[in-house]
Amino acid sequence: MKKVYITSTSCLSSVGADKQLTWQGIQEGRSGIKKVKQLGFIEDIYAGQIEDTSIEVQWSKLNISGVYTRLEKMLILALKPIVDQKKPSAKSQLILATTKGNISDLAHTGATGADINVMIQRIADLFGFSTLPIVVCNACVSGILAVSVGKRMIQMGECEDAYILAGDELTPFVVSGFNSFQAMSDEPCRPFDINRKGVTLGEATAAIHLSSEHKEHTVAFEVIGEASIADANHISGPSRTGEGLYLSIQGALREAGITAEQVDLVSAHGTATNYNDEMESIAFDRCALATTPIHSLKGYFGHTLGAAGLLELVMVIESMLHNQLVVSRGYEVSGVSRVLNMITTKSTLPLNIALKTASGFGGSNTALLIAKRN
Repeated sequence: MKKVYITSTSCLSSVGADKQLTWQGIQEGRSGIKKVKQLGFIEDIYAGQIEDTSIEVQWSKLNISGVYTRLEKMLILALKPIVDQKKPSAKSQLILATTKGNISDLAHTGATGADINVMIQRIADLFGFSTLPIVVCNACVSGILAVSVGKRMIQMGECEDAYILAGDELTPFVVSGFNSFQAMSDEPCRPFDINRKGVTLGEATAAIHLSSEHKEHTVAFEVIGEASIADANHISGPSRTGEGLYLSIQGALREAGITAEQVDLVSAHGTATNYNDEMESIAFDRCALATTPIHSLKGYFGHTLGAAGLLELVMVIESMLHNQLVVSRGYEVSGVSRVLNMITTKSTLPLNIALKTASGFGGSNTALLIAKRN
């Protein structure tokens, strides 16, 4: 089976306008979460919102003609640095992960304008992709599930390389939906903490390039294992035993041919809702990962939905590249039944293998293992 590597990464977030600024920001402990005066009918909520002026400043540097939506601009800004490093060939595959796409366009242009397939085809045409783009839309696991899809397509010879793009934006539709669940916190989220009050929403875009080849004498990150197993417990409530996430992690470990003891870092989903964090703690404990350094990055970005897994994977790679543990922002005292080794202080540690997990509505779960190769 072909080995598949992540050869380049990029992102746009509420913490920073590009990958370097985002990494610098979370290293300094800065969060992009702030109080937003109003989103639709919801007033005074905390969210990881990107300033429109920041998007427009970055967009003006691209010199791209045509009319694009706000989300399309965000996606293009994330993808362009990847394409600049490696132009797509006739056998390159573009894969988009999103939960809602241009959902806000429903009010203006109708169903056609909000069609995710239409949106990604416009972006594919802009960057010169020849193949039909693929959309992965599976709740909050979409970002890293798209990486799994790209990896498998390369290994099966379905494409030469894959460009994984993920993004979602804050909209009244999304905010009102989460608010109806009474799942939103009235303060910045605190994953796994005893005083957590719920989720904080955010927006972001991220992109990576997958290939079976990588440059010699450079650090590469191999996708060594992945699995995605749904527990089908409930449309919005996770398994009480963490079964789906447990099986996903076990599947990823089995493909990688490693044990849990060899994992140096776990980047959890960590939404700061009572049920999700508890479920994850049970799954990690069952997988013998409770003593492994663990963090959630939602305290920096909020929950960026379809972008979350890929954005956080980009930051995990930066963490591994610099051998730097990132603090789980908002965590002080454990609020889950299993004792986890949450990262509370910035420190240096050799990071060679990392696990990124995601869980979402419908009982979806994905686990992805990456290894640093020198």
